[in-house]
Parts: sequence; C-alpha cells; structure tokens
Amino acid sequence: MTDNPHVYPRRVDCAGVPIDLAMMRPQDDAKVVTFARELPEKDLLFMRRDIRQPKVVAAWTDLIAQGRLASLLARNGDDVVGCAALIVDPLSWSPHVGELRIVVSPKMRGVGLGRLLIEEAFIIALSRGLEKLVAQMTVDQQGAIAVFEQLGFRGEALMRDHVKGADGRKHDIVLLSHDVARVQSQMEAYGLADVF
Repeated sequence: MTDNPHVYPRRVDCAGVPIDLAMMRPQDDAKVVTFARELPEKDLLFMRRDIRQPKVVAAWTDLIAQGRLASLLARNGDDVVGCAALIVDPLSWSPHVGELRIVVSPKMRGVGLGRLLIEEAFIIALSRGLEKLVAQMTVDQQGAIAVFEQLGFRGEALMRDHVKGADGRKHDIVLLSHDVARVQSQMEAYGLADVF
C-alpha cells in the first residue's frame, strides 16, 4: 500500500470553523473515546464494535499499525469532532474492498465536515489501489445517506434488524457502495491521474 499523497496534518475551513486533519495515532486513543462517548448511541450502531470502550479503540490503533486500517481525525481545538476510518482486510476474499466509516459530532453537522471526511477517505482509498468502497449506516441517518449518494455511492443492500441498541430495539442497516476503480479509470482517461 502506498501512502496518501495528501499531506497531514493540515488545517481546513468548514463553513468558517477551523478543522485540523491528522492521521490517528495511539496517543489519540483517549480523545477518540471521549469523542465517541459524546455521540448518541444511534450514531454508533453501524460500527461493528463499540468505540466508546478503550480496549476497542486500542485494538483499532493496533490495526492502524498493521496497515489494515487508516483513520483520519478531525479536530476543532483539542477536541476530536469527526473521524473517517478505512478498513481493509488483505487476508480476506475482498482485499480490493475498503469499508468506510464516518462519524461526525452532532455540533459539527451541517458545515460540510462529513463530506470532507468522505472525500479524504476516498483519496486514501485511491492511493491504496482499492477498487470498491462500502459504507453502512442505519436507515434513519438520512442526512449521511444523502451525502454519500451525492458523492456517487449507491444502495446495494438493506439488512433488516441487523443491529440491536442497548435498549433492545433492532435497527435496519443500509449498505452503500462505490466503484472506486471506475472513477480512477475515468480520471486517467481525462489525464487527471496525477491529481491523487
């Protein structure tokens, strides 16, 4: 896997709010747990594990060290306000597929941070030679689904009663996908391959 050609850390502007983007490191674990604990549970149900638990976040940074996961954090001051994770399993039948997980603090929604994190993760996926991206979320996350669809993701599956919240209620999960390889081919056709 090659490195992401975008330079991190770097500062960006999200509707007048300064956001610092940086790749996640083990020393970020406590800040990520604090961020996750401030999120509504429904925003975490699409994740395979409960990232409010320190041992889960420690396992996450272990996967980063193994090169199986890339995670980009968005900070406003000292606070983590968003995160993009790109998970790849090179030992699976789908080493060409990356699973994308995006989480944004409720106080930072509506300023374009989610879109920015998706776009940055897409660039990381291109730089790593991935051919397909998938993302999943609960069906009630209409705003997030709309942003993914605007960026070319399409619905691929609906998994009924796939996750269960702490209250025992079951929730449906929608699976969206994007053909990254097709986009890369189009970029090359237009002579834009060096953009990434």
